[in-house]
Amino acid sequence: MTRLIHVAALTICCAAPLHAQSLILGAGYADFQYERSEDQTVLFLEYQHRPLWERGRFSARLAGAVTLHGNGDFHLGAGVAAEYAFDRNWFIEASVLPGFYFEGEDGNTLGSHFEVRSLLGVGYRFMNGNALSLAATHKSNASVSEFNPGVNSVLLRFHRSF
Repeated sequence: MTRLIHVAALTICCAAPLHAQSLILGAGYADFQYERSEDQTVLFLEYQHRPLWERGRFSARLAGAVTLHGNGDFHLGAGVAAEYAFDRNWFIEASVLPGFYFEGEDGNTLGSHFEVRSLLGVGYRFMNGNALSLAATHKSNASVSEFNPGVNSVLLRFHRSF
């Protein structure tokens, strides 16, 4: 499993300078809803491709992300990310990334290996194109399993634009 995380992170890092809109690094805290789970710190790496669709201040792009929890839990997902730009460099962002979740400890099960990560955040873009955002995420198996406790996270994210 650790090897899979390293390969995914290396692939995202190597691909980012070639075609990327942005590479996003984040850190935060995860709050598991299941009473036997252990809340913990989270590290996060996301790649967002250049916009595939734009209309005015709204843009949509493909994205992929790896989330690594302090005890070894991880989620690897891919999907769609969107951004709406406000005046004065502020923006809101949202994404939905279905993917695979593997728990590092039995107590941190989310009910299925299939989990969908949704994100909602607000950020500020600097003059050089880089940005800083604060985001909340939720992972859930969308009720494909009878057991579906979910996990919520709060992340501080740095967006490196290319």
